[in-house]
Amino acid sequence: MPYVKRNSAGAIIGLSEHAENDYEQELSLSHPEIQAFLNAARDHLSSSDSETIRVIEDLIDVLIEKKLILLTELPQAAQRKLMERQRMRNELGVLDNLMVDADDIL
Repeated sequence: MPYVKRNSAGAIIGLSEHAENDYEQELSLSHPEIQAFLNAARDHLSSSDSETIRVIEDLIDVLIEKKLILLTELPQAAQRKLMERQRMRNELGVLDNLMVDADDIL
């Protein structure tokens, strides 16, 4: 069972396998607070994954543009995925001009 660390408001802000310093309260892994903390952490990680993927795509684009690597040097599956994502981004970029906020509506 994990030990939890709480902030001043009583919310869980960390988990540990061992009781140490601020990790004193032991809760069951199935405890609703633990599950909520883990779900929030998974959501944050998933969001971070999407952002990191975009950074990697941009990095690959820069490396190709500077001719430090060739697209054809990547495995076929990677080439297909990169080309498909670039195509989708280009298509969505065209749609950006059509999208407006509620404040823009006459």
